[in-house]
Amino acid sequence: MKTVGLTYDLKTDYKFKEGDPQDANAEFDHPSTIGVIAKAIESQGYKVKKIGNVTDVLEKLDNLGVDIVFNISEGLSGRNRESQVPILLEMAGVPFVGADALTLGLTLDKIMAKKIFIAEKLPTPKFFTVNTVEELNNADHCKFPLIVKPRFEGSSKGLSDSSRVENMEELKIQVEHTISTYKQPALIEEFISGQEFTVAVVGNDPPEALPVVQIKIDGKLQLNDKFYTFARIKSDRLEYICPAKIPTELKNKLQDLAVRTYNAVECRDFGRVDFRVDSDGKPFVLEINPLPSLSTEDVFMLLAKTIGITYEEMLDKILKAALKRHNLN
Repeated sequence: MKTVGLTYDLKTDYKFKEGDPQDANAEFDHPSTIGVIAKAIESQGYKVKKIGNVTDVLEKLDNLGVDIVFNISEGLSGRNRESQVPILLEMAGVPFVGADALTLGLTLDKIMAKKIFIAEKLPTPKFFTVNTVEELNNADHCKFPLIVKPRFEGSSKGLSDSSRVENMEELKIQVEHTISTYKQPALIEEFISGQEFTVAVVGNDPPEALPVVQIKIDGKLQLNDKFYTFARIKSDRLEYICPAKIPTELKNKLQDLAVRTYNAVECRDFGRVDFRVDSDGKPFVLEINPLPSLSTEDVFMLLAKTIGITYEEMLDKILKAALKRHNLN
């Protein structure tokens, strides 16, 4: 019986510091989620060893006693935080599930990810970045409306209804807020009015795009100016429609783009690609998350039901992809 280590960050472990935004621990998991994931993996015939976060990994690195680590750790701080656990495991020669440190670092930094999308000719909204509000005085290349995001955050951190701006005054206020609150540069993107989708990808050689999921907000599929925000994740205003009821041509296009994006950043075992589709039906890659949530309320649970397997079997599918990649199957 193989032993699977589990690395993670708990919301309850996060110590809020003065000046932290309320969504500072948004990426971390609830203890109950870790319990569900551990139980799901055990149900598929593995022994599970809960390791914990990067500090726990450092303490136990010489004696982890596992065959493979299922890593869902988000790391502690900085734009390389998601790379912290994988780089330690790589140094120690311990196989792990999911993307390596380079991919995790590149994709958490939305600017670096977008540079790769452009190099690989993947459609992504036009953008620029600023380190200070003063830099906006030279920004004559804006086409409003725009959306302002922190440069390296996930889980919709830093996104609120104020993130979408329609003029220079609103832009300056939101950029100032983003830079001062999240202590990092602001990414400013052309806002794509339309519909929002997410496509999960599982496996390697070749990766498989799962059914397209559409995001419904406040009962509407045609979102126009609405978008995924931190507050909406925590409310009942957000709904996932799976599979998305869209034309086959758009479905195929989104799945193809998802796999191309996954391959472009060298994602492994599992990931999720987020899209906006404009009123002309043109899709734009917003970002790829190589460390997507495996919570039972998130899309992987829905996708399992849609393709006729259990949540437990979905996790096993991801784990088996990693075991095969490491020649451990």
